[in-house]
Amino acid sequence: MTRLIEAASRRATPEGVRLAAALELLYATGMRVSELVALPLATVLRDPKAILVRGKGNKERLVPLGEPARQAVGAYREVRQRFLPGKGAKRKESPYLFPSSGAQGHLTRHRLGQLLKDLAVQAGVEPSKVSPHVLRHAFATHLLDHGADLRSVQKMLGHADIATTQIYTHVVKERLVRTVRDHHPLARAGGRATGGRGRG
Repeated sequence: MTRLIEAASRRATPEGVRLAAALELLYATGMRVSELVALPLATVLRDPKAILVRGKGNKERLVPLGEPARQAVGAYREVRQRFLPGKGAKRKESPYLFPSSGAQGHLTRHRLGQLLKDLAVQAGVEPSKVSPHVLRHAFATHLLDHGADLRSVQKMLGHADIATTQIYTHVVKERLVRTVRDHHPLARAGGRATGGRGRG
């Protein structure tokens, strides 16, 4: 994530600023890509510390928005007009935060996925390992890694069933197992600590 964010921050073009905003929003909120691309402009008009996300089944949830994401969105809003449909003075305003001249009226899931893979190449990250869903996965896993409770993560992800959220705890557990296996002295040399160890 750090390498992707750093690579995005080096792009000074309007397209780069837009991608940085999308990247920061996905990682800061754990939104589904369909929720992100259809996000209304009104959601971020007043530099909010939390945004209302409309998810599956038209259900709404409130998700906190950190300072890096707010700054990225603020920078993007200064160049957003560049992406409005039309040309010059004839550009048409759009209700979407990420407008586009395409049929859907906003940036598409497919196009955002392509942009993230291009960014991965620039960041020196394997493109097959980067997608909007991977960013959602990173959001959840990193929160749990740092002590967030499962119920809070469930609410922010918009999961109806906590069992869906528990999938992410398996990733955290597997990482803990690997850490112990790779670094605990008793996990080496067939379960014997090297250098000897007294009883008691």
